[in-house]
Amino acid sequence: MGPTVSTPPQGRLVRFAAVGLDHAHAFGQIAGLLGQGCELVGLATDDRSSAVARAVAERYPDVPWADDPDQLLTDPSIDLVVTAAVPDRRGPIAVSALRNGKDVVADKPGCVSLDQLEEVEKAVADSGRFWSVTFSERFEVKCAVRAGELVQAGRIGQVVQTIGLGPHREGDRAHLAGGAGRPEWFYDRGRTGGILTDIASHQIDQFLFYTGSQTAQVVASTVANYTHEDSPRMQDFGELTLAAERAHGYVRVDWYTPQGLPTWGDGRTTILGTEGFIELRKYVDLAGREGGDHLFLVDGTSTERIDCSDVVLPYYPALVHDVRNRTETACPQRHTFEVMRLALTAQKNATMKGFAA
Repeated sequence: MGPTVSTPPQGRLVRFAAVGLDHAHAFGQIAGLLGQGCELVGLATDDRSSAVARAVAERYPDVPWADDPDQLLTDPSIDLVVTAAVPDRRGPIAVSALRNGKDVVADKPGCVSLDQLEEVEKAVADSGRFWSVTFSERFEVKCAVRAGELVQAGRIGQVVQTIGLGPHREGDRAHLAGGAGRPEWFYDRGRTGGILTDIASHQIDQFLFYTGSQTAQVVASTVANYTHEDSPRMQDFGELTLAAERAHGYVRVDWYTPQGLPTWGDGRTTILGTEGFIELRKYVDLAGREGGDHLFLVDGTSTERIDCSDVVLPYYPALVHDVRNRTETACPQRHTFEVMRLALTAQKNATMKGFAA
């Protein structure tokens, strides 16, 4: 028999804590759950002086802080823990929360090594709780959600390839929560997991999702450091190719977004089907329409831009449903494990170029 897992009593709000506040994705996690009527009951982090931790304290001045994260991780009244800690801390935080009877929502990457992933998998199996990684480039982007609906509806036939581009700006203030610069851990691949583990996990998630693949193989991978000679453990470029039974994928990620772009990165996804294709320009339409969520579809009858403004993002409502009903509607657990396995494998086996060490 598996573990017996309790659920919040009917009528009681889902109670959650945020443990680890080092990346601005914490804002989306907290706001997403509060928007579903959940109750934020505690905050804790390793570094209260970080820009993100200070901003969270300002936004939620009435939420109590725990001096020790373990106070929240072991609190039996808490149902769910979210974490956007330094990436190498996310795995240990998740394992502790899981083993103390809590579901976990981790910022990507959910862990930074295959050993950490194995520990999380065991904790999930032993506890009966779930571990969800917030792949925000799909879960929190309306055009990405709409693209999934169109693929499922058969608008472009069988999907045979995705191309995922994930450029980022090193000095983007949104990711820094107004901070003066990237912290020291950002330049240490031992703490971030490396560029493929960190950023490319987004694109791997989308490859599996849009192609309907449960598993894949990493055909080749490369990481490089071309612009940070003084920080050899920093990686500013990465690419990889994937192969599934009936689909192929290419991923490129980097930290080269120039200041002239009006947002932190021109994230793009191309979904190639046997009867058409979809291109997503998630955050900007170069010299074109304002705003983000630009979806273009070409099929046998037309070329069109599809409005995504009415899309309802399903991730956070589904998470709350999963906490209450022990389901996997937000994202199948197997999928999350496979995304991180592929990202970590690509990172581990990558060829290094430039100043990378």
